Amino acid sequence: MSINFKEKSSKEILEWFEACEVEAGEIVELEILESDIERIGYKAFVDLAQIFFMKMLTPTQSDAKSLTLRFQKLNLETSFHKADKSSEKYGVDSEFFTIDKTSQFSFLYHYRQALKFINIEKKKRVLNLGVNRGDEFKVIQELLSEDEFRAKEFVGIDYSASAIEYAKKDFPSSNVEFRCHDINALDELGLGEFDLIISIGTLQSTNINFNTTFMSLYQNHLERGGAIILGFPNCRWIDGEMVYGAKAPNYAFSELSLVLKDIHFCKKYLQQKKYRVTVTGKDYLFLTARKIAQ
Repeated sequence: MSINFKEKSSKEILEWFEACEVEAGEIVELEILESDIERIGYKAFVDLAQIFFMKMLTPTQSDAKSLTLRFQKLNLETSFHKADKSSEKYGVDSEFFTIDKTSQFSFLYHYRQALKFINIEKKKRVLNLGVNRGDEFKVIQELLSEDEFRAKEFVGIDYSASAIEYAKKDFPSSNVEFRCHDINALDELGLGEFDLIISIGTLQSTNINFNTTFMSLYQNHLERGGAIILGFPNCRWIDGEMVYGAKAPNYAFSELSLVLKDIHFCKKYLQQKKYRVTVTGKDYLFLTARKIAQ
């Protein structure tokens, strides 16, 4: 489908996308004046693609004054969010396992900043809940020297047996331990306390009572003066693409109330415990907390 959008306003382009019906995999081509692209910027068109569940392909030159912008409709049915609710929803054969969120700059930058904010080089014992194949540990490994990384103890917990087995092979170091277990029953493991707890996109799972679990983690597993990094998904993974915006029940559009409610609860709770708390990020919102120096 090829459309001439030379000298069209942003309003006209948006309204065309709102009215257009495009099948999964179908490519839409928009012929745009280069001067309009320079005025609006490519980012505006990347955002447009995400709003309508498309990915932006490589533009091509139409003529001396215009470019063809190409958008491909994502397959909305190809998403781990629609998978079964078993523990292997996130296993090695799942759609989720093909995703590498650390390759996305909007995730990687803000996660690295969170690690720097809590002074990762000074932490000795790190717990990751919902660790899957260990991507967050790998970012830490890349931030530190080999000696600094090996001097720390890392423990990763996940409910997917196949993901845990994969992670064990990927991190053969004796200072990294992976356990297959239900987060709702952490006390069964006798883990002790940690000076950093990380959980990215896990505590918001439907089978976890968020407030109760968070308070239990703080009270039973966080060392006095320890730090916390929580990642709240403000995106969906569709057809291999990270699409901005949290999906809420009963709404066809992105709606942030539930995410903000959980973030507000954690921030207020930790501030009462004399923590400095920041909330950063875009596609994933990072709540990062470190103890205020006394």
